[in-house]
Amino acid sequence: MSTTIDKDDKDDKDDKEPIIHVRNVVKTFGNGVRALDGVSIDIGRREVVVVVGPSGSGKSTFLRCLNGLETADSGEIVIDGIPLDHNRKNRLEIRKEAGMVFQQFNLFPHMTVGRNIDLAQIRVRGASTEEARRNTCELLTKVGLEDRVDAYPAQLSGGQQQRVAIARALALRPRVMLFDEATSALDPEMIGEVLDVMRDLAREGMTMVVVTHEMGFAREVGDRAVFIDEGRFIEIGPAAEVFDNAKEERTREFLSKVL
Repeated sequence: MSTTIDKDDKDDKDDKEPIIHVRNVVKTFGNGVRALDGVSIDIGRREVVVVVGPSGSGKSTFLRCLNGLETADSGEIVIDGIPLDHNRKNRLEIRKEAGMVFQQFNLFPHMTVGRNIDLAQIRVRGASTEEARRNTCELLTKVGLEDRVDAYPAQLSGGQQQRVAIARALALRPRVMLFDEATSALDPEMIGEVLDVMRDLAREGMTMVVVTHEMGFAREVGDRAVFIDEGRFIEIGPAAEVFDNAKEERTREFLSKVL
């Protein structure tokens, strides 16, 4: 009798296990600054966690540690059962499982939109050219850019480029999506189109960790909110509760300035 568990069955079986496990993570940079000072959190499957805090508080460093772009000095990070340690194979696997969208779009300017999205599927997932292009077209439809497959990044607005970047991250079929202030480099009129794509992903059940300055969006979409300051998680709780009735004085002080 076969003992193989397909992907969907495994998800159902592991639903109660956190997909992201972080315990006592410390990250110090060369100037002696503790960007992360012993942070811990468990994040469930299909949960949306929003991370807010002042500039320089450690928000981006936290995300970069989650997918191995930064190496923590100490502590434990496990993504979908894979420990993020010094094992190169584990780190590469986690890069597939945790897609990341940055402030800057980081698209290859000499490649078309379609080629930008095809490339990782072919090189990382081993997809055929035809399979990659079919998936690319589906993803561009998902982000509302189905007619831009042959355009170059310079021909797109900032909001369109960021939507392409989201499609590219999704092309590797990640279990987790990490957003590092994905709208902060955009003109105000372009922010909404990117947030709409992120809302759709949340509704579809994608596990998301979102660093953002868009407080209305964070309250609306987040299941939980984390307030971070000076590398420490000052407050973690249901998003509506944190934004409307924060327990910690430092959280209330910060929110009074940005809401």
